[in-house]
Amino acid sequence: MAESTRLVDLVQENIDAYLSARAPQLTAIAPELAPFVDFSRELLAGGKRFRALFCYWGWQAVAADDLFDDAPASDSFDAVILASTALEVFHAAALVHDDIMDNSDTRRGMPAAHRRFEQLHRDSNWLGAAPAFGQSSALLLGDLLLSWSDEIFADGLSKLSDLKARIAARSEFNLMRTEVTVGQYLDILEENAWARQSEAELLPRANRVIVYKSAKYSVEAPLAIGASLGGATLAQLTALRDFGLPLGIAFQLRDDVLGVFGDPALTGKPSGDDLREGKRTVLIALARERLPANARRLLDELLGDPELTDTQVELLQNTITDSGALDALEDIIEQNTRLALAAIAEAPISRSARAQLTALADTVIRRTA
Repeated sequence: MAESTRLVDLVQENIDAYLSARAPQLTAIAPELAPFVDFSRELLAGGKRFRALFCYWGWQAVAADDLFDDAPASDSFDAVILASTALEVFHAAALVHDDIMDNSDTRRGMPAAHRRFEQLHRDSNWLGAAPAFGQSSALLLGDLLLSWSDEIFADGLSKLSDLKARIAARSEFNLMRTEVTVGQYLDILEENAWARQSEAELLPRANRVIVYKSAKYSVEAPLAIGASLGGATLAQLTALRDFGLPLGIAFQLRDDVLGVFGDPALTGKPSGDDLREGKRTVLIALARERLPANARRLLDELLGDPELTDTQVELLQNTITDSGALDALEDIIEQNTRLALAAIAEAPISRSARAQLTALADTVIRRTA
């Protein structure tokens, strides 16, 4: 636990130092660019740091002293700390873009980036439409964060003397970026195309979104990146992937539950936010399978209405619960968690990493925010 806490502190220190170094670069171009650093700093302050933790423990799984007599050179430690930092900055970029696409008002209890730029426009009494300015500015902020995450990752790779490990880690990082980007497209595709698909295809398509939008990039990819930095064998990488993918699915399924039933005081988002956004999640697909025709039509009619009242949100929540979909989803979460833990039970990874990954799995599926 102390080691994980220290990692989180180091990642925050790296983020703060990086943004402090970039601030004068931007304001030297134009003082009006200060919000890019200010908004980034607030977005990147705190958070659960799951991606950083999985990256670090992926590295520890193959590099810890209790696995090998000869510990790897310290340069791989420096590399994994920077890689973990890069993953958190990449995650921030994804959140900024995701909030634009979902038209979300809040993120972690604060205004989403595009809403902050929108308010800046209004407060400054500039010409043009404030919402358009907000979206365009936040889009560029997300792009800038993507660029910065790559810079930090490249800096981490430069610390490694092992060329093979550098190439492997870069390949994993590049694949992650591709998968999460196309996964995001699959998510918005489902919100628009679901009615043209057969009923039998809705659940598999919802599962596909989970895998590529979230599961791989939240757990599996960070583990593989960290393990690659440590020079993992094929057997070690396979075990960590077999752990990471089902746990990543459970991670996103828990997120989907919180998107419908979460406490706003804990999630930082309004109750039933996914219902207003029209998310075609596995939870919704399971409910539709179980509902009678009239209740299914009502669900389809209300889902995606941004003006849903609290009463309508509660109605949909009760409809989903009464259908048995929530219980079914909880069973799926538990099944995937068991698969994940079984994958590392006898895997050729360090004892310390096995213990920490087991604890992280429990944290991921039990979280309330």
